[in-house]
Amino acid sequence: MKILTSAQMRQAEQDCTGLGISTSMLMENAGHAVAHEIKRILASVQQKHIIVLVGPGNNGGDGLVTARYLRDWGAQVVVALLARRSSDDANLMAVTQRGVAIVDFFGSGSPASLDLLLSSSTDAVIDAVFGTGKVRSLRGSIAGILEKVSELKAQHPALRIIALDLPSGLDADSGRIDPHCLFADNTITLGFPKPGLFQFPGAERTGKISVVNIGIVESLVDSVPDELLTNEWAHSVLPKRPLGANKGTFGRVMVVAGSINYVGAAYLAGSAAMRSGAGLVTLAAPSSLYPILASKLTEVTHLPLPETVPGFAAAEAAITVQRELKNCKALLIGCGLGQHPSTMRFVKSLLLQKELPVPVVVDADALNLLAKIPHWWRKLPENAILTPHPREFARLTGLSVDDIQSGRIDLARQKAQEWHQTVVLKGAYTVVASRDGKCRVAPFANPALASAGTGDILAGVIAGLLAQGLPAPDAAACGVYLHGMAGEMVKDWMGDAGMIASDLLPELPLSIKKLKQISAA
Repeated sequence: MKILTSAQMRQAEQDCTGLGISTSMLMENAGHAVAHEIKRILASVQQKHIIVLVGPGNNGGDGLVTARYLRDWGAQVVVALLARRSSDDANLMAVTQRGVAIVDFFGSGSPASLDLLLSSSTDAVIDAVFGTGKVRSLRGSIAGILEKVSELKAQHPALRIIALDLPSGLDADSGRIDPHCLFADNTITLGFPKPGLFQFPGAERTGKISVVNIGIVESLVDSVPDELLTNEWAHSVLPKRPLGANKGTFGRVMVVAGSINYVGAAYLAGSAAMRSGAGLVTLAAPSSLYPILASKLTEVTHLPLPETVPGFAAAEAAITVQRELKNCKALLIGCGLGQHPSTMRFVKSLLLQKELPVPVVVDADALNLLAKIPHWWRKLPENAILTPHPREFARLTGLSVDDIQSGRIDLARQKAQEWHQTVVLKGAYTVVASRDGKCRVAPFANPALASAGTGDILAGVIAGLLAQGLPAPDAAACGVYLHGMAGEMVKDWMGDAGMIASDLLPELPLSIKKLKQISAA
């Protein structure tokens, strides 16, 4: 599903006009689709007390159409006009003819008088004030009314705030927010999702995001480079599992991981590669860790690495790994390797060569070691997948974490193109950028995944998919999606606190199974 900026959205709507789809038709479609989604969210709208906050532009028009349908379906609707609308506004006349109560807040009304409408019996407030148009500051009566809604929400948490297209005051492109922007429980975005919905601080205000079809012809946006990952897409790239397969069919992964302080990282990465469907996994870890890892990982083969000091791989370990890579389909390096000087020499010797026989996933300490090498990307093979979290990305780029978080999509794209690599910028709404300028955004923001070791599992999943033959951008994006699905499944039965990384492991094959069931339904 494509992700459209505000300018791309306007262009798509204009292009629809050339196909005979007018703005009024799109608005009618939008209001009808939004009303249906509200009905789903509230389970029913019969006799529900719903206030629709209506602004001056097309977003307000969409809100008026939504109000009309909700009224027709039995809701008790009040339209609060927060700006003047034309006296011949067809959508305003339509709700008036249906006897919908309309309260004028741009003239005689005031924020204080909203108290007469808002009460503990209010079921939902629909924010249809400002959409993806020109960003403007929220002030005056509009700011006061939004504050009143926020106050009522604090007093009555059951009140549901639903944003139409995006919460008013949220920049559709950057995710920047006005201080008065509401914390929505749901955002029903029109036609296509917008990048600002997945970038902070705006992403904290959106609640659960759903996308409704408003009739824009999808072929009009084929050239848009960004997309939101979906069940359908992830299923379409899942590796095939032929009945006559053997373990060699699904590839062998070499996992180079672990050090004296991070034994668990090697276990998690190796296990995840197996759980993602790879046929064989070889774990290359410092030799003194072998007794521990062999007792925990009975299904993998082991390649003990020579050490300079106990628990850290020696520089000459690169020769040991290179000798075995000819039998592999993918390499993962970095999880818990540590940053001992001997390990740095090992990573440099193994990675900084233009020809590696297999595609490589570079994670964690391998990324931190690369960051210490000037112009490292000029020496790294161009078949790599880099999987930094924001702080690791900061070390690689020299940027601050705040700068990175405020422009995740564009920065990931820029660096993927500059470095000629696939970049997985981890975090809420993980971004997968490829060197051709395309970005894919995961639909998951799950605080349960904010715990040690979950990144090691993601790296293992991606490597396992690489070994099964997926191209680097697809392996990265599908791995991110399966990892996110597994996290959601754990959160469903455990909650979002106290999950540990290993809880994800049994859920990974179940995520693959669930994807296949959804697509078959």
